[in-house]
Amino acid sequence: MALRKREDTYNVPGLEKGLQIIELLSRKNSGLTLQDVVREVEVTPTTAYRILSTLVRMEYVNYSEKGKIYRLTRKMLRLGYQVLGEHDLMEHLLPALRSLRDVVKESVFFGVLNDEKGVLIEQAQGIYPFKFVLSQGASFELHNSAPGKAMLAFLPTATREYYLDKINYQSYTPYTITTRSAYVKELEKVRQQGYATDFEETFMGVICIGAPVFNFEGLPIGAIWVSGPNLQLTVAEHEYKHKYENIVENLLKTTRALSLELGYVAE
Repeated sequence: MALRKREDTYNVPGLEKGLQIIELLSRKNSGLTLQDVVREVEVTPTTAYRILSTLVRMEYVNYSEKGKIYRLTRKMLRLGYQVLGEHDLMEHLLPALRSLRDVVKESVFFGVLNDEKGVLIEQAQGIYPFKFVLSQGASFELHNSAPGKAMLAFLPTATREYYLDKINYQSYTPYTITTRSAYVKELEKVRQQGYATDFEETFMGVICIGAPVFNFEGLPIGAIWVSGPNLQLTVAEHEYKHKYENIVENLLKTTRALSLELGYVAE
């Protein structure tokens, strides 16, 4: 009883509710309304509004007038990386993405694993008039995306199994991998070549090439990928081969450099 009394003495209800709201928003990439938060966290509308307004003012949460939606911002994601000790990654990430973009000309992205999917952290938009742009914090599936494959392929067995159990293998195009066995086979291919591909598995006419970034423990803490139109539809075979090889070469050069910044030692 004495321990319970001591815990109650130092309890801060407002802070506790605020953290519950942050955790709730982290699981809802599409965002939540004030009414959603009130219902899920079991807090009064006034308290929820005050907490959300504070989080918006401190730039941890973004509020969209269209739809009256609250979403977590990249600031919270960056804090998460600092807690994990990935300070050097965030310091060098955007310059690295932009340098790679300047070489390959296409849009370049960086994402990490969430509970069941991947989530976009940062991007450098391509220089062509037709380019791919994603919303910060947007989620992506793991079975049909280059970054999803790149990260899962190098995870420890137990962790990889956890994600494999979560995937529903939904089909998006005729080229989407739709079975666990086929996906496991694909991951083995990724491990062997060091990078992953998405050849129109998510969108027709779009290809992506991705590779993991490793930390000092040799674990993938994210992935960088390049997205662009399927050049096979518009250029000669030799031109396509040259650009594809150029993207792979410079992508791997970029992920290796960032991994080394994090203390990764290649075997």
